Amino acid sequence: MTPTAKTEPASTELALADIVGEACMGLGAGSTVMLQLALRPVGLGVAEHSATLNRPLDRLRTTATFVICMVLGTEAERQAVGRMVNKAHVPVRSEHYNAFDADAQLWVAATLARNFEQMYERTFGPLSDESRERIYRDSWVFGTILQVTPDMWPPTRAEFEDYWTSMQAKLSAEPAVQDYARQLLTTRGKPLIAKPLMPIQSLMTRGNLTREQRVLLGLPWTVRDQKRYDFFWRVFPPVYRRIPGFLRTFGARVNLFDMRLRMKLGRRVI
Repeated sequence: MTPTAKTEPASTELALADIVGEACMGLGAGSTVMLQLALRPVGLGVAEHSATLNRPLDRLRTTATFVICMVLGTEAERQAVGRMVNKAHVPVRSEHYNAFDADAQLWVAATLARNFEQMYERTFGPLSDESRERIYRDSWVFGTILQVTPDMWPPTRAEFEDYWTSMQAKLSAEPAVQDYARQLLTTRGKPLIAKPLMPIQSLMTRGNLTREQRVLLGLPWTVRDQKRYDFFWRVFPPVYRRIPGFLRTFGARVNLFDMRLRMKLGRRVI
């Protein structure tokens, strides 16, 4: 199902599969990455090992593939992609971090869960309590496909909020991570096709964060930025909701098709 009304009907319970393919979810991708970087083991591991700065479009594809596959793929596809991620994580380790650290993986998965809920509600309006609980529970797969066990997740959405609040005090960012975060938002080294989108991506990435999170990551924010950000969220939702659902979810279907074709041809997926 693809929601078209501003506010979800009371009788409708949405699952993550109903919303994960919405193009508007991409507006939270940058801030989700920034939140992940703000946990020291994740930030250092990414800053020292990620190839995003060298091949940003490919990393965007692989990240989207992981997310879409975990929700819309078959169980066999999820397991296959999970094994690919584990293989890619093998060299990501040092005395300060290990990509197989389940607590760090829980935080990464939690940022994804948070993004889906926030971007949906900003665009379509409040979720019902039932949908919020269902979408949160569906998001566990982003961690449990790797090393996170189900018992590590806060069992309810309300308890997840407590976990999220408690994690804010554990966030930090070393200079190397701050520098990496700023590089992600510049046009330097980005493909020509991506450069026109960088201003809006930068605005959304920084604006979706709290003031404290921006300060932590060393990301600038001005009064003008806030006005532009507020204006965007006044104008974007009613325009986006008028776009037919099959067009809004076209990118996710293409990504799923690409993943399956790559698997069939034996080409790299992750």
